Amino acid sequence: MKLKTLLEGINFECNFFKNLYIKDIVCNSKNVIENCIFVCIQGQKNDGHNHYKDALDKGASYILTEKNLNIDNQIIVKDTRFAYSKICQNFFENPSKKLKLIGITGTNGKTTVTNIIADILRNRGEKVGVIGTIQVEIGDKIISCDKTTPDAYELQKILKSMVTESCSYVIMEVSSHALDQNRIGDMIFEVGVFTNLTQDHLDYHINMNEYFLAKRKLFNYCKIGVFNLDDKYGLSLFEDKEIKCIKKSYSILKNTNIDFFADNISNDITGSNFKINYGKMKKDVNFIIPGNYSVQNCLAAFGTIINLGIDIDIIVESLNKFKGVRGRSEIIGVKNGVAIICDYAHTPDGLLNILPSIKEYTKGRVITIFGCGGDRDKLKRPLMAKAAAKYSDFLIITSDNPRTENPDEIINDIVSGIVDSDIRYITMTDRRNAIKEGIIISKEGDIILLAGKGHENYQVLNGKTIDFDEKIVVKEIFEELSL
Repeated sequence: MKLKTLLEGINFECNFFKNLYIKDIVCNSKNVIENCIFVCIQGQKNDGHNHYKDALDKGASYILTEKNLNIDNQIIVKDTRFAYSKICQNFFENPSKKLKLIGITGTNGKTTVTNIIADILRNRGEKVGVIGTIQVEIGDKIISCDKTTPDAYELQKILKSMVTESCSYVIMEVSSHALDQNRIGDMIFEVGVFTNLTQDHLDYHINMNEYFLAKRKLFNYCKIGVFNLDDKYGLSLFEDKEIKCIKKSYSILKNTNIDFFADNISNDITGSNFKINYGKMKKDVNFIIPGNYSVQNCLAAFGTIINLGIDIDIIVESLNKFKGVRGRSEIIGVKNGVAIICDYAHTPDGLLNILPSIKEYTKGRVITIFGCGGDRDKLKRPLMAKAAAKYSDFLIITSDNPRTENPDEIINDIVSGIVDSDIRYITMTDRRNAIKEGIIISKEGDIILLAGKGHENYQVLNGKTIDFDEKIVVKEIFEELSL
């Protein structure tokens, strides 16, 4: 692609501009090829500006910078992250303009809402693309992905593939990291959804306000915004006069001045039953995932789809037939009257969402097995313990993904949050042994919650990734114990 075309929509300075043919765009000097643009990005640990000489030596045609490096073939912009996203859009011929984008942001619920929306659209006969925490889906094709929202280059490459495969809609989980790093550029979303905001990622964001402001950015690029008014941050966005998109609201707590709300809610281990209220219409829903938070997720999906002009009966029928999401309140084993539930709850609020529901319908004890990830927000560790202790009868505190941290030190951080509680608990560093112990001590009527891993089929220990699929682990333990 010619350089002039690549730079369309970007304000830049360049003393020696030549409209060269550019073969590729890279932001890592290790990936430089001849006749590419090397983009200098300031990261948390490395500054790409320090590697421009390597890029030139390897044959980069131009260096895109924020700083004046006093070299001939540099292009200076105000924000290289945004410029990188924009030139990636141009390089892949702006695929987002040929798709209808739906963006979901928030701390919890993104994956479930994304999957519900995709399911409804498929039931309507649409070919859809999905970009999220679990995987990328292009029609029937499934691709693994290591980021909730991919890097700008990879994102545009994926969107281009979705155009090639004739997808009509793309439903994306949009992370705070992606928004802060301008990975979405200036793509326009038909609908943006805000689920909630609770403490997470404070290892990256300075504080909750910075975390919130990152999430807020999505709604500068949406035609319609759908906001959870049960969440104080959702209410703040809804009332924010600087956000100019059309605003819609949902709630399970209020039923006045709300666009979509739910009432008559009941939960048991088989799911949630409730009524969706939309104007004068009331529709019964039997949803497979139990919990009030699941009702909120249904409302978020409903509010999105109804604003795309899709018939309400198609939406409700899809909600009633939904088969669930891997690792989201998923029953992965039942033996001797004990149910084992696997859930991705890895934040204090995630536990406070799922545990009250489990507590409500369990006939015996709630045994919660959880840990916290290493090299991540340490402040949430004691808060996770307090949340787990509030609605559990017994805790087994173990490892999640320790990464490069000492797992015993992570467990000590967690335990500090329950010093004032009379909750009974034990600590077991090995997660497999912790799950086995939970199964051994369980009795008929108990429910065991395995929190934190969800869909993940691995653990990261000492910087190494090992196989660890809790579905398989539970099955193996049942066999070992002859259950």
